[in-house]
Amino acid sequence: MGPAILITIGVLFLLQQSRGFYGFGRTWPVILLVIGAVKLAEALASDAGHGLPPGPPPGPGAGPQQGQGPQQPPPPLS
Repeated sequence: MGPAILITIGVLFLLQQSRGFYGFGRTWPVILLVIGAVKLAEALASDAGHGLPPGPPPGPGAGPQQGQGPQQPPPPLS
């Protein structure tokens, strides 16, 4: 949202400087239109693929499995 607003404000000021008759007071509704367009695009965007990637499968001793009690830690190495 932030970059879109900054670009819009920059373009509006550029138009004011280059053409002279587009004052910021007359073009500020464009900012509201850009905010609405960005919010609409965010609402319509798909969430597919935006989750965390699956982690590696648990290795041996990763935790108790169904039907088994708590596992004992391995003995210390000598």
